[in-house]
Amino acid sequence: MASETFEEILRKFEDSPSQQAVVRLLLERGFSVNEDGRVVSGGIEIPNTGIAREIGVDRRVVDATTDAVLEDEELERIFRNISQIPSLMDLAPVLDLTVLTVDVYDTEQPGIVAQVTSLIADHGISMRQTVSEDPEFAADPKLYIVIDEDLPGELINEIRALPFVRSIEIQ
Repeated sequence: MASETFEEILRKFEDSPSQQAVVRLLLERGFSVNEDGRVVSGGIEIPNTGIAREIGVDRRVVDATTDAVLEDEELERIFRNISQIPSLMDLAPVLDLTVLTVDVYDTEQPGIVAQVTSLIADHGISMRQTVSEDPEFAADPKLYIVIDEDLPGELINEIRALPFVRSIEIQ
């Protein structure tokens, strides 16, 4: 369902690969478009020149994309309400946290997050953050779970034994 929405959004820009790149960046980074057509993260404006430089397009492409977003009622509703979630994954080494990365065979299979997090909870381990990458934006989406402590070997084996798990990594 959600992937249909992303495909529909991108389809609206199918005549312009450059504008599609802008839309992808906005979605990937959780940037929204305010009522003035400016790209923002919360209340902080992101300069169009910076966005253009990041994806290798002219600033005017960003302007045209945000104008198109505001002219389309459905797109405006989506892009006016996007928000970003801070990630603890990069901070984990600094904060002495553990990151469990789970790579699965089929990301569309229901219950992946529930099964993995249930096993962790069953071992009495508290989770600080869970991030599941969207298959629309990641070539090889993974599940990341940030926890306060090391995982016991028994739990690692239980997670590895789940039928949908391709591999796990612990950092």
